[in-house]
Amino acid sequence: MIVSLAQGQIKTLYGTFTEHLFYDGIKESHALVMGQITEQEDVLCRVHSSCIFAHHFNSVECDCREQMAISQQLIQKAGKGIIIWLDQEAKGNGHYALLQTLPLKKEGMSQAKAYQKVGFHKDKRDFSAAAKILQQFKVASITMITSNTNKTKTLTQYGIKVSGIQPTELDQY
Repeated sequence: MIVSLAQGQIKTLYGTFTEHLFYDGIKESHALVMGQITEQEDVLCRVHSSCIFAHHFNSVECDCREQMAISQQLIQKAGKGIIIWLDQEAKGNGHYALLQTLPLKKEGMSQAKAYQKVGFHKDKRDFSAAAKILQQFKVASITMITSNTNKTKTLTQYGIKVSGIQPTELDQY
């Protein structure tokens, strides 16, 4: 079960969104909503996991910050959409795991393999909170802003109708 705790307006570089704060008994999740999404079809939806390096420290070693900006731009252009922010740093393994993988990444190892090499899951993220949030908004269907097909597969398993995918490759924008 997930409950809505609070909401408020937030002005961003890409327009004004309403932030909805949710809590599932363990973690908080955030939904940034623009426009009317309830009972709407093909709502643009980004499910985004936290990234301390990109969002807090402005790292250029990953594209998380750029993916968030692209998502907000696409939603602003469409006039409606939702971004769901989940507290799942380092693919759900935590920031400690990310720091442990840095030497392996510098050697050219993929992030997933580096996590496994230092004893963590290659991807421990759980998107069930995102599905519950979308169900609370009664969104009829979504167009996922993602290049990760696992997100769409997981949301579909939780009963969310995914009508399409909007990729986030940076060279498109």
